[in-house]
Amino acid sequence: MKYMMLIYSDESAWADGEREACMTESVALTHELHAKGQYLAASPLHPVAMATSVRVRHGKKLVTDGPFAETTEQLGGFYLIDAANLDEAITIAARIPGATKGTVEVRPVFELAGLPRPD
Repeated sequence: MKYMMLIYSDESAWADGEREACMTESVALTHELHAKGQYLAASPLHPVAMATSVRVRHGKKLVTDGPFAETTEQLGGFYLIDAANLDEAITIAARIPGATKGTVEVRPVFELAGLPRPD
């Protein structure tokens, strides 16, 4: 089953050296998952200051700078993995470096029929 892992943390909680170490650990984890056939995708996101939110209300597009909601933790990146079950996904989520300073939300991916397949 596919699982999306959304990594949330307070962007200001990471010192520059810590952020670099986190990236290095994350890349190592993706290579390990790839070797096991579990890696589908992963990527950090640019800071929340670069976010743009889009809403459509009454047929009109509303575009605002910044994230959808003000929170103490911001979405900083994601992993998309293939795991046998939720327990295995949770074990992998606990290894994501961002879990040490924030939260990793684990959600099963709903397989929607009719979507194009990646090349």
